[in-house]
Amino acid sequence: MTWTAPEISRPEGSLVAGERELLAGYLDFYRTTLLFKCAGLTAEQLAERAAPPSNLCLLGLIRHLTKVERIWFRRNFANGRFEPAEPLFAPELGKDADFELIDASRAQAEYEQLIEEWRLSDKAVAAYDLDERFDLQGEESSLRMIYPHMIGEYARHCGHADMIRERLDGVTGA
Repeated sequence: MTWTAPEISRPEGSLVAGERELLAGYLDFYRTTLLFKCAGLTAEQLAERAAPPSNLCLLGLIRHLTKVERIWFRRNFANGRFEPAEPLFAPELGKDADFELIDASRAQAEYEQLIEEWRLSDKAVAAYDLDERFDLQGEESSLRMIYPHMIGEYARHCGHADMIRERLDGVTGA
């Protein structure tokens, strides 16, 4: 039996919340929007590169955003403050391993890993104020910077997901 990405509902966050709640709400909206774009597709469709010669596919976007979540929230920000988070892909596999090493038989596990990474990311930063600082490659940065960075990352990739989904089965919008 082929696994199919489940239907997903997106959260409706407050438009007048405080900064932390507002930023977290927008991030959650875009996180779930990516999975919304995948809903109803089989593992094979998620793994299909629908716009050659690009190596982009929906499963690659899922893998990529799992990696990005881990890098920003757990490796960069929470480094030493939270449980260790090893890189998802060995450096020798190259920087595009998340897009190159696609295996449809792992689609459900990769999908579930993204959702788990969201939970761990949120847990890693829950006790910290947005002004909490960390070292980012020798530069001082803050948790506040990570939220708009991640919102932008997801928004860009949700745009890619729109185009891929339309190429796969004609579904567009939202």
